[in-house]
Amino acid sequence: MPELPDIAAYITALEARVLGQRLERVRLGSVFLLRTVEPPLANVEGRTVREIRRIGKRIAIGVEGDLWLVLHLMIAGRLHWKPPQAKISGRQSLAAFDFPTGSLVLTEAGTKRRASLHVFLGEENLCSADPGGVEIFTTDLEGFRAALTLENRTLKRALTDPRLISGVGNAYSDEILHAAQLSPITLTHKLKTEEWERLFDATRSTLTLWTEKLRAEALVAFPEKVTAFRKEMAVHGRFGLPCPRCGEKVQRIRYADNETNYCARCQTGGKVLADRSLSRLLGADWPRTLDELEALKRR
Repeated sequence: MPELPDIAAYITALEARVLGQRLERVRLGSVFLLRTVEPPLANVEGRTVREIRRIGKRIAIGVEGDLWLVLHLMIAGRLHWKPPQAKISGRQSLAAFDFPTGSLVLTEAGTKRRASLHVFLGEENLCSADPGGVEIFTTDLEGFRAALTLENRTLKRALTDPRLISGVGNAYSDEILHAAQLSPITLTHKLKTEEWERLFDATRSTLTLWTEKLRAEALVAFPEKVTAFRKEMAVHGRFGLPCPRCGEKVQRIRYADNETNYCARCQTGGKVLADRSLSRLLGADWPRTLDELEALKRR
């Protein structure tokens, strides 16, 4: 799912292309994309784009008359900049937003239709799209800590809850926790003061690093290949590869469609975290440490 740095890159690319431009027409390739009926989608047509902003992991495009188009790409939704009046064909093409200089096309891979488009009138209605998580660049350490300790959750779950922290998902939470040298399963109510400081600093520095990098790329070319897996990342999507800090192989925990990557030496004191499915299968044979894991591999 595109997260804060990816959404920021999209917005940078869109501002250069559609800000001040007239939205001539919106074409839907899937009726399931649009989730609102009032105001009608046709009301945005013929109006000039005045502002583009991020709301959590959503992109809000504001046009004249205080009307807002809000796109949530979910896991597999992606944006593409095409020549004017580009065709929308095939099951993956969900919508096209036509401007004089080009068409913004929304696609979604796979068979599940999770991406959404809402139309709102006015700032108050627009705010209803905000899950409520604090913005890491406008809050302070105490605000950050207060948000994450509303419930006693693991750091991984807390960081990826949009009601607590805005814009962080599976990929960047892995990177943040690696930078902070904290275990993804540590409970928020058990963090020490120094660990809170490390986590706050790591969240800001990691998101700053990737936001600046992706926005710089978006100034050169439209971000056509937004992905959660980047070769420059420290641990996310790097299972079995060496940790850039210590050289130990990156480990993982898998649950449903999600995977958490971490370095056991840097983050868990050498402890191998239990993968829910494999640990149930292996039972008492599940390796608890890196040494036990290596011994198991040699059998």
